[in-house]
Amino acid sequence: MDYKGLVSRYKDDLIKDLFGLLEIESVRGEAGRNAPVGDGPKAALDYMISLGERDGMTGRKVDNLAGHLELGQGEKLFGILGHVDVVPPGSGWDTGPFKPVLEDGIIRARGVQDDKGPTMAAYYAMKILAAEGMDFKCRTRLIIGTDEESDWQCTDAYFKSEEMPDAGFAPDAAFPLIHGEKGITTFNIIQKQTSLDDEEPNIELKVLISGERYNMVPEAAEAKLKVLQNMSEVIQSFEDFLRRDDIDGEYEIDNGFLKLSITGQSAHGSTPEAGVNAGFILLEFLGGLDLDNNATAFVDFAGSRIMDNADGAKFGMAHSHDELGDTTVNTGMINYTEVDGGIFGINLRYPEGLDFKKGVEELEKAIYPDGFIIEDVTHQEPHYVDKHDPLVKVLLDSYRNHVNDDSEPFTIGGGTYARTLEKGVAFGAMFKDTADTMHQKNERMKVDELLLATEIYLEALHRICIKGEMDEN
Repeated sequence: MDYKGLVSRYKDDLIKDLFGLLEIESVRGEAGRNAPVGDGPKAALDYMISLGERDGMTGRKVDNLAGHLELGQGEKLFGILGHVDVVPPGSGWDTGPFKPVLEDGIIRARGVQDDKGPTMAAYYAMKILAAEGMDFKCRTRLIIGTDEESDWQCTDAYFKSEEMPDAGFAPDAAFPLIHGEKGITTFNIIQKQTSLDDEEPNIELKVLISGERYNMVPEAAEAKLKVLQNMSEVIQSFEDFLRRDDIDGEYEIDNGFLKLSITGQSAHGSTPEAGVNAGFILLEFLGGLDLDNNATAFVDFAGSRIMDNADGAKFGMAHSHDELGDTTVNTGMINYTEVDGGIFGINLRYPEGLDFKKGVEELEKAIYPDGFIIEDVTHQEPHYVDKHDPLVKVLLDSYRNHVNDDSEPFTIGGGTYARTLEKGVAFGAMFKDTADTMHQKNERMKVDELLLATEIYLEALHRICIKGEMDEN
């Protein structure tokens, strides 16, 4: 089958339909009566359903949060899971983020990489097979979500009422293929209020703030201190601290309070080792001061349980897997006030084989005597498909038939839409040399890469849903 030739014949229609989707400002907004995550995401969902029905597919919506387009018949179901919601465009664009532009072979618009372009590529793979009169040996669904960038309400609602595919892929990541994702958790470790009766501490810690998101290494930290005596000694100690370790920081005196600030380096929470946690640096300095009781308890706890804990060993949750790697811990938020005490916002990611629920229960028992509790736990279990599975084999082979790349399937610490499928992988649409512009200004996608991804999806669906190759393996 001439996959490249077929896609070339549909190129103009593909780009036209993609532009129509890109023009929809599908950023999550206020919930409405028939639009649970806003009018924009619902309009994008409606648009995709209308395309499918135009092209002879069966369309269905679920709670105006998700939907699907289906072709074929049979007992087995193969799913492709994409999303049409996008993150806010932000500022600094050279052109309107929702006025798509094709220039020098590149499409520029919010969502063209994440995930409207790849979703449309998968849609056209289905459309072309149907237009060519192919006989589907299984039901094939493009499942469309509208809340992937936020809370995944879309997939939660969809799979409460709709059938789980026997297998599938999400075109919302990178080639050649992601077959494993760590478990992703967040939780808060909260200081219970202790006695405020201090014997005239030299320094009162009024406020400490570092970080805003669980899944980002904090790049800035600030503290506000009331120094009751020897202000100059504290300042000198801070300056020595900065100089000794070549740390980027500064101080100022404001209305009698000493304000300290540290600059670190941000990184994604799945790779905390790639960043420098500014909060940890500031806590290290505060650990050498004569602080009040509450602050001392908070800082001491940070030293014993939070800092130097990238592998989760201080939580009793260090674990390793041959393919999924090691447990990682990112303390994305560190907040303390004199009135409310302190909170550590934790993002822990772990490989297959760790019992997280048991681990967090044992951790809570261990830290309770120190005056800390755990609250607000969220948990997504690890997702893993053996790389020798027939699904992986066919998809990988389909990719390699179009690209001179023998890279192996890989695993990640992050999470993709594929984890909502019982047997699913992330499959494209970024290539080895693709510039990752997701969530950035001037988000863009090369037309050649859009067409190449469509060719790969066309071959994969032809082999799985028409020829039934997975059933033969």
